[in-house]
Amino acid sequence: MGQTERVQGEGSRQDDLFQDAIATYGEALGRLVGAYEADPDKRRDLSQEVQFAIWRSFDRFEARCSLRTWVYRVAHNTAAAYIVRQRRTNISNLSTLEEIEGSPDPTDHQRTAEKRMAIDRLVQLIHRLKPIDRQVMLLYLEDMDAESIGEITGLAAGNVRVLIHRAKSILARQFHEGRPA
Repeated sequence: MGQTERVQGEGSRQDDLFQDAIATYGEALGRLVGAYEADPDKRRDLSQEVQFAIWRSFDRFEARCSLRTWVYRVAHNTAAAYIVRQRRTNISNLSTLEEIEGSPDPTDHQRTAEKRMAIDRLVQLIHRLKPIDRQVMLLYLEDMDAESIGEITGLAAGNVRVLIHRAKSILARQFHEGRPA
């Protein structure tokens, strides 16, 4: 097989893996990006950055872990690096009260509005976490178990369970005490 045929074959595999990953995990990746970045314009940029990192990573994918684990690991590492870059430049990822107040409510139902406010509050609290703690909590909220989270983050499963327990306790207390996010 010639060099050109081999490169085209590898590119095709990379494209196929990427298409499969986006079709399977696209919605979860959207939630992940939304949890890392509140600003819609910056969220689009981060989403593109995550997708490009995932596509680029498939040239090294050897199926030593599941596709799911690989995709989440790349996405979370990319998003965590993004947050670190944003903090270095002192850009705030949180919305101002005016921005939240000015955003349209999807419905007029009181229950939906209260639920949305609670979710926004929780996301704001999660945004305050260090990148590794944020990664663990976002993966936990995606219904991943400690072993899978450990594979993605590089932490031991026992440490993941302890971190989740501590973070849930702290977030719940701050949420119910109404501490500022």
